[in-house]
Amino acid sequence: MAAVTMDKVTKVYPNGVAAVVDLDLEIADGEFLVLVGPSGCGKSTALRMVAGLETITAGELRIGDRVVNDLPPKERDIAMVFQNYALYPHMTVEQNIGFALKLAKLPKDEIRERVLSAAKVLQLEEWLQRKPGQLSGGQRQRVAMGRAIVREPSVFLMDEPLSNLDAKLRAQTRAEIASLQRQLGTTTIYVTHDQIEAMTMGDRVAVMRDGRLQQVDQPEVLYAEPANLFVAAFIGSPSMNLLEGTVALTGDGATVALGEQALQIPASVLADRPALRDFDGREVVVGIRPEHLSDAALAADGAPRDGTRLRGQVELREALGSELLLHVRTNCRPAVTDEVRSVAGDVDEAAVEILERQAAGQGAMIVARFDSRSRARVTDSVEMDVDVERLQFFAPETGNRIADLVEVGANA
Repeated sequence: MAAVTMDKVTKVYPNGVAAVVDLDLEIADGEFLVLVGPSGCGKSTALRMVAGLETITAGELRIGDRVVNDLPPKERDIAMVFQNYALYPHMTVEQNIGFALKLAKLPKDEIRERVLSAAKVLQLEEWLQRKPGQLSGGQRQRVAMGRAIVREPSVFLMDEPLSNLDAKLRAQTRAEIASLQRQLGTTTIYVTHDQIEAMTMGDRVAVMRDGRLQQVDQPEVLYAEPANLFVAAFIGSPSMNLLEGTVALTGDGATVALGEQALQIPASVLADRPALRDFDGREVVVGIRPEHLSDAALAADGAPRDGTRLRGQVELREALGSELLLHVRTNCRPAVTDEVRSVAGDVDEAAVEILERQAAGQGAMIVARFDSRSRARVTDSVEMDVDVERLQFFAPETGNRIADLVEVGANA
């Protein structure tokens, strides 16, 4: 096992396209790190540079205590699991798993022992004499994992290994991979565009956009304290609601106006995010996660709560069994800054057009995650309780989260 360190690693192609720019990452020995982001963000290029499949334009890459910038893949002590499995169709499962060991000219007894050990871990023992064409997609993925395991590398590299599986099998296999990694304790870098995979599998998650690292942290920190609008919009399903607001300090607390509605910001929020005081009288982008909205009709006391509720009309109701997703049209203003447009386009190309229509007078559409007991139906007027303690605030000029005492407009 070994740590992996990327020190300002950069990849620029001959046509001038910068795929990765000044990537600084340190993956600890035994850590499971997930690289996540939309298509074209540079995550697979970063992985391929670690593997030695892409040359490094600038910066330094270390595996353990060795600088490996110029080492060929076979000398880096890594094993890679690809999206398409890359199995040999004419070989049995046993031969596929042990092929790299055969090339390395290991003794037959040792090859057999390692293959059987990997097959036992992956529950492939009864399939060893079958060929890939006789296996399901999940079983073929396990064979690809077995081929990596038997090499006993310092680092596992996985490039979207579950993308060819159906939803149910993908959920099952991601749990198996995460459990296997903990069992083996091998340093692992895992690439995916699926933020649910990222949040459920990684010890830490690194979010990338346009070749640059946006934030790297534990999944729960990314969710609760996104560094900027992109991370806020990308992490979470459904995405965070982003509204245009104007802050007004009121003694120990504050009010944030959201179009024709307003929310009261308690003193505790200002204490946690003191830089918000610098935005008195100024516009901010307010973020509200769907799960931080609830049906006011189900409130225990039923009493009205001024300053902690938003109102709107239900336009779409999605019943998911244990919960409801409601799309509520409000008279709040959607956030449509240049940065929000850019973020929306990165996350969902159709989202920009929707935002523009909302800003033109339709009003902001808010997605709320309600308890399944809610009786709200399409066309109903609803009141939504807002967990104001969990509101997020971002600077419109930079897109950065407003939290600690920092210079207004400076990059976080």
